[in-house]
Amino acid sequence: MNPAGSSPSSKRRDKLSIIAEILGIAKEGTLKTQIMYRANLSFTQLNDYLRFMLKVDLLEKVLQNDKEIYKATAKGMDFLQRYHEITELLKSDEEASGKNDIKIPPPHLLKRSQNLA
Repeated sequence: MNPAGSSPSSKRRDKLSIIAEILGIAKEGTLKTQIMYRANLSFTQLNDYLRFMLKVDLLEKVLQNDKEIYKATAKGMDFLQRYHEITELLKSDEEASGKNDIKIPPPHLLKRSQNLA
């Protein structure tokens, strides 16, 4: 899936993961600029996502102390819960057990290197 030499952490985020990240940031309600900085989105990207998420009722915009606050709706929280469940299902056994990307050489190579020492 990943081209040779690329690491999973350098791949681009997909739209669903960005939506989930925005919902996580906006759980309790937050300002637009906070979403932009914490989700690492440009102003244009942020506006596109917010417009879509408001339209499909994942987020709501409320006026609080003369400031526009974005807050995840019940539907948004349901999306976030299901998103996390799906990502857990798709994790490999190694990822789920918390192992890192360190590769252990096969046993026959380990025996040979021990004999050289």
